[in-house]
Amino acid sequence: MSGILVVAEHAGGAFSPTASELLGKATELAAVLGTSVSAAVLGDIDAAPLGGLGAAKVYQAAGDFSTYDAGATIDALEAILRASEADMVLAPAAYAYRDALPRLTARFDGAMASDAMGLRVESGHLVARRPTFAGSIEADLTLTARPAFVTVRGNSFPKVANNGGSAEVVAVSFDKKTPSVTVMETLAPDTKGIDLGTADKVVAGGRSLGSQEKFDALIRNLGEVMGAGVGASRAATDAGYAPHAEQIGQTGQTVSPSLYLAVGISGAIQHLAGMRTSKVIVAINKDPDAPIFEHASYGIVNDLFEVVPALADELRS
Repeated sequence: MSGILVVAEHAGGAFSPTASELLGKATELAAVLGTSVSAAVLGDIDAAPLGGLGAAKVYQAAGDFSTYDAGATIDALEAILRASEADMVLAPAAYAYRDALPRLTARFDGAMASDAMGLRVESGHLVARRPTFAGSIEADLTLTARPAFVTVRGNSFPKVANNGGSAEVVAVSFDKKTPSVTVMETLAPDTKGIDLGTADKVVAGGRSLGSQEKFDALIRNLGEVMGAGVGASRAATDAGYAPHAEQIGQTGQTVSPSLYLAVGISGAIQHLAGMRTSKVIVAINKDPDAPIFEHASYGIVNDLFEVVPALADELRS
């Protein structure tokens, strides 16, 4: 077995930005290893354009994968992995693959690293850097067993531009079992706008906003002006200022944008666990001793009710 297989996630007829990130990184790693890059696609979508992102070949399992079914997803990925004969698999750190890849690792008696934010090759082995202890420590894991499976945080690597190339698409069949999940109802998400998991910029508000009305007027308005995803601390979501789907932290979402703007957030360790790996952190807080300033690239010690409107006005102009 040899080669790197990238699981390309898609929704609404388009591939996720993570497909570009992972294929770009896989191409870089493959150059060091002297091997090839292929892609795995579950579901019905035109997969040939992944060739423009670096995939030499695409292995596609047709069918409806819009609702996550562990059995179907794992069986399809197993069939694709056997067809591709890859010995390294990269996938987004989305719920489905956090659940499926550990099971695949057990089936193949391989090795796995989850929630990686860095990848490199040393002595022919894949080394994954991942956060641990609520993000306070970063650990390097060397995956010596094969296949090696890794789930990767969004925004961990630069996105590559599609060069217009086309890949050969290989149809892969697998034994379709009776679904273990029956969809009873589909609900629209509470959140609107840019997805936090893939957002390049994030604006997050804390309990200091005081109300949902002020959160919307300040944080959502600033997010719209910046073209950023909107998040909140647990204290803010518990107070009802924002839906829990927008919570960032140890018990919420994990984000890793290029720019993270923390407004009225003190910086508890639980919140830091969800955003510590952001490239640039800007904190706005009137308390100069707030823990968030120990981790911020830039800090503004002032009243958020004065700073945020002025910042929004300046950016808008």
